[in-house]
Amino acid sequence: MSFKQYPILFHPILKDRIWGGTKLKSILGKDIDSNEVGESWEISGVSSDISVVANGVYAGLNLNDLIQKFPDEILGEAIIARFDKQFPLLFKFLDAKDDLSIQLHPNDELAQKRHGSFGKTEMWYVMQADEGARVVVDFKDGVSQEDYLKHLESKTLPSILKEIPVKKGDVFFIETGTVHAIGGGVLLAEIQQTSDITYRVYDWDRLDAQGNSRELHIDLALEAINYDKKNVEITYNKVINTDNHILECPFFNVNYIPLSGMYTKVKDKSRFYLYVCTEGEGEIIIGEEKYELHCGQTIFIPAVVSEVILKGEATVLEIFVS
Repeated sequence: MSFKQYPILFHPILKDRIWGGTKLKSILGKDIDSNEVGESWEISGVSSDISVVANGVYAGLNLNDLIQKFPDEILGEAIIARFDKQFPLLFKFLDAKDDLSIQLHPNDELAQKRHGSFGKTEMWYVMQADEGARVVVDFKDGVSQEDYLKHLESKTLPSILKEIPVKKGDVFFIETGTVHAIGGGVLLAEIQQTSDITYRVYDWDRLDAQGNSRELHIDLALEAINYDKKNVEITYNKVINTDNHILECPFFNVNYIPLSGMYTKVKDKSRFYLYVCTEGEGEIIIGEEKYELHCGQTIFIPAVVSEVILKGEATVLEIFVS
């Protein structure tokens, strides 16, 4: 069977969260009834939540089935060499009406040993932020494990964490072991490894609708926490119609494209790409296939595609794995 080349869209997997809100509907245009949706998983290979194709001749197939049928065409040789036929990324939008829990994620070694999973390195791109919004990322200088445990016990953990004001366009790199929380009033795009492993260490003493507190993972987190100071805030250029480099790490690469007119990407055929529209609108073209490009849309470009054209007035994230 020959492979049909076109920009592939997936049905979003929507997740109600205690901290979720309405921006995924009001700003990104997601078809949502609930007022507590916190996450839209745009493309996922997590075993319990496999994305399903929404358009074209492969509509109805899930991501794993598509990879099994066309591994080289979908993933590409370079990705298969590293990950076999396992999809290596999870991309999502998050709407935090209220603060997320203070949490962290294990590295590959620990996640594999404990959970048979990848670790969870991630990057945040802030799409919208209310006045006064902030994120919590990393410890203040000089915090030790002894300090952490003391403040955890006394429920004063936030006092030894860094709070950083945020605005649209801010980028944060969250390495494994870094304590962090997205603050209320922030809408962001999150690029991460394929993993749903989170160790929650503090949840602001809040209760759910049934009056229960959420589970904490204090013991699991102890071995996973990294107390070293990290460079979490990323600066980058914003040259029009250029793939401005934001981040390169062992797990993913991210470029920023301020689109005004036309951008052409000539890519090799050894890896897939994702294009995420964070603002504006336009179209994406592969050969004779044209698709609408709009804010909140995530588009998968199969590895076999050699050229992608973007047209319009928009901001776009370009994501791939080295």
